[in-house]
Amino acid sequence: MQAGQPGTTETAEFVVSREDLLEEIAQLQGAVDRKSTIPILNNILIQATPQALQLTATDLDLSLRTSCPAKVVKPGAFTIPARKLYDYLRLLPSGDITIKVLANDWVQLRSRRSHTKMVGLPRTNFPSLPLFPRETAIKMEAEVLHNLISQTAFAISKDESRYTLNGALMVLTPQCTRMVATDGHRLALVEHTKANPAITQEARVLIPQKALLEVSSLLAASGEHIHFAESDSMLFFVIGKRLLTSRRLLGTFPNYEAVLPRDNNASVVIGREELSSSIMRVAQFADERSSAIRLRLEKNELKLSSSSVEAGESEDFLQASFQGDATTIGFNSDYILDFLKVVGTERVRLEFKGSQTAMELKPEEPTTSDYRYRYVVMPVRG
Repeated sequence: MQAGQPGTTETAEFVVSREDLLEEIAQLQGAVDRKSTIPILNNILIQATPQALQLTATDLDLSLRTSCPAKVVKPGAFTIPARKLYDYLRLLPSGDITIKVLANDWVQLRSRRSHTKMVGLPRTNFPSLPLFPRETAIKMEAEVLHNLISQTAFAISKDESRYTLNGALMVLTPQCTRMVATDGHRLALVEHTKANPAITQEARVLIPQKALLEVSSLLAASGEHIHFAESDSMLFFVIGKRLLTSRRLLGTFPNYEAVLPRDNNASVVIGREELSSSIMRVAQFADERSSAIRLRLEKNELKLSSSSVEAGESEDFLQASFQGDATTIGFNSDYILDFLKVVGTERVRLEFKGSQTAMELKPEEPTTSDYRYRYVVMPVRG
């Protein structure tokens, strides 16, 4: 008889720490599809093996597998609503929970004086997921991947019709690891310049934004290294005891190298925090639709200004070592603030050519740095 049919009982029973289980269930929430019309995708699969619990969530595009220590009385498997379980576990006191599968996919949870039964779904309905291709995996530094994601993911396009811009391009070469993202109005490119001995030829991988954000979240609690692998349609990230699997974006990423400025002939270096504070003040009076502010560079001075019919107008003046011809350029203030939030250095360099060309922003950092970060912003016309 199949699990989940009327009158049957799935043999699963175990005792687990509320803290251990809650930690893993919390991580799985990002892979659960709460908007799906397919009920099983709202559930997580829990498999009780003699050694531990294996937990899985998926939205069919992205899946996450993890494990949790437990004292398994009877091995077995079942599914249970992910959000309801998470909300309930958060309200329970610390200590052990006894979980037992009953007839017709009901699940019993006992914690001290709290006794609860939740309605599950047949485990046979849960999608099968691809196995990790361990033989082709490469090892990557967790900190490097975390830095690449944090300095590019914000520039990914939110326009779903621009399919190949809904993720970031990761380029693996024997000489370096590179990640780039663009929404057509700005471009973020960061390169880790250390060699990759495990890479023999260049590989280009388009990673969806949701996968990047989930990987970034998992990396925050990972060790020194992770393992990455790919197939024709899937991407795999082993991060500690967790395996994240994602469909890869298919298509051709734009030729980003063609839009990188090569002839900017003027630049200014300024403090990151003072520039950020000034932009935030001035942006309060920018047009709400465009968030446009103006940057005017004159001798030893940077003036920031904005105006709108609804809000008024504002100006800020910053000292800047600049000796070139006076130039005024308009930019989306949000785009510049996004860069300043993640750049991580005390001072930044602004490079430009004229009022109608893209401006490039870079961290002003030691030449010994293992990273090269370039951020290009298109000007606001008019």
